[in-house]
Amino acid sequence: MVRPREFDESRVLLAVRDEFWDKGYAATSMADLLRVSGLGKGSLYGAFGDKRALFLRVLRDYDDANLSTLRARVDSAARGIDVVREFVLGPAGDPTGAAARRGCLLANSNAELATGTPEVAAEARRSYAALTTVLVAALERARNEGDLDPDVDPAEAARALLVAQLGILSLGRTGVDVDTLTATARAVLDRLLPAPAR
Repeated sequence: MVRPREFDESRVLLAVRDEFWDKGYAATSMADLLRVSGLGKGSLYGAFGDKRALFLRVLRDYDDANLSTLRARVDSAARGIDVVREFVLGPAGDPTGAAARRGCLLANSNAELATGTPEVAAEARRSYAALTTVLVAALERARNEGDLDPDVDPAEAARALLVAQLGILSLGRTGVDVDTLTATARAVLDRLLPAPAR
C-alpha cells in the first residue's frame, strides 16, 4: 500500500516556486530547494523528480494560475477594456517597485532558459498563446461595449499588448522607477487602444 504524503504539497511547491523566482533556475541549488521545502532529498525526488522536473512543474502551475486569474477577471469585470488596461499596467502596480524588480517567473525563465531548454520555450509559447486568446476575448468585449475603435483587430492588438506588457516587465527588472513604468504603459495603451470616434 502506498504511504500518504506527510507534507503539504501546495506549500512545498509555492516555496520552491518562490526560490526559483527569486534566484533564477541556474542559481538555485538542490540544497536551496531542500532548505525551502523542508524535505529530505529522497522525499523531494520521490515526490517531484529532479530539479528540472520540479522547475517545469512549478512553472506550469504558475502559468495556469495566472491564466485562470485573467479569465476570471474577464468574466467579472464591469468592462472588457478595464481588464486589458490592468494587464498592461500590472507590472507597475506595486508602488514600492519590488514586484517590478522581481518580474514574472515565466518571462524571467524564458529569458534565462528558452534557448537551451526546449521545454521552457514550449511552455512559454503555450502560455503566451493562451493569454493572447483571453486578451482577444476582452478586446472583442471592449469593442462590443463601445470602448474600442471598431477598426482595431483584436488579435493583432492582443499580440501587441502582450509584447508591450513583456517590455514593461523587462524594464521593471532593471529597476526603472514605477512612475516611468506607469507612464510608459499608459502611452502604449493610448496608442494601441483608440476609443471610437464620438
